Amino acid sequence: MKIYRSLDEFKPLANAVVTIGTFDGVHIGHQKILTKVQECAKETGGETVLLTFFPHPRLIINPNDDSLRLINDIEEKAHRLGLAHIDHLIITPFTRDFSNLTPEEYISDVLVGKLGTKQIVIGYDHHFGKDRKGSIKDLKHYAKIYDYSVAQIAEQDIEDVAVSSTRIRESLIKGDIETANKYLGYPFELTGTVVRGDQIGREIGFPTANLNIHESHKLIPAYGIYAVEAEIYPNVPSIESGPYNQPEPECVARGMAYIGTRPTVDGMTRKIEINLLDFHDDIYTKTIRVKFLKFIRHDSWFESLDAMKEQIKKDEIEIRNFFEV
Repeated sequence: MKIYRSLDEFKPLANAVVTIGTFDGVHIGHQKILTKVQECAKETGGETVLLTFFPHPRLIINPNDDSLRLINDIEEKAHRLGLAHIDHLIITPFTRDFSNLTPEEYISDVLVGKLGTKQIVIGYDHHFGKDRKGSIKDLKHYAKIYDYSVAQIAEQDIEDVAVSSTRIRESLIKGDIETANKYLGYPFELTGTVVRGDQIGREIGFPTANLNIHESHKLIPAYGIYAVEAEIYPNVPSIESGPYNQPEPECVARGMAYIGTRPTVDGMTRKIEINLLDFHDDIYTKTIRVKFLKFIRHDSWFESLDAMKEQIKKDEIEIRNFFEV
């Protein structure tokens, strides 16, 4: 997969099979679209192109609305799209000017002029252009004029999997990690850098890696304890223009994750801490991609550190049993 950080970096192709969208989560509904893109490209000898946006369009259209939470940060999204074998990934800045394009300008200037689209693959509810007035009807209307074809994923095909990014977000916020993972088609991930904490975990016999999340709008699941798998990388992944190679982790470890404010020790700010089982290497400043596999319990207040320690011992036993099954 080759990555471009703007539309201007991309040179129109002779036979581009294109899909466009935010693709937050790259969930199983999105994967149906990606499969169709691959099939169309194979049939016509074309190259697959996915155009997505950063920052997310909602952050530009409604800058005062801070409610948006992303399932993927941009590195995680690129990782997932790379696994889907997309040929060309364009991550273009979303701007006011872009949002004000009329449907015909969007088709003529972007789809045809910038990308060289010969076939576009979209979901049944795809809208585009100023005030999102463009639709499948516009794409089909201009298809003969601009010499491209339209392949639409039927509503029934998407509804059959009963999935949406909104439903996944709702599941994560409740701590229903199993449902979220089912609809994602892979374990939900948090990616961040390991930073130094206040060593309370070490004092009670459970040293933790404190995670600093890279993306400020990243969705954080419900407070509590989780069984996780952690991929450890030497440094922060960065999405640069050019060929994209899936990074290989230095190592993979199992563990238990804590998300919460640590009420037993009068915590006031949210912490994300990972205790890696049977792992003793120094990983400060390294990047961890944490895969959430099972929700164990909600965050709790304990009367003492000893009481908290006893509960964490029980959590560890439950998590070890989970991995042994």
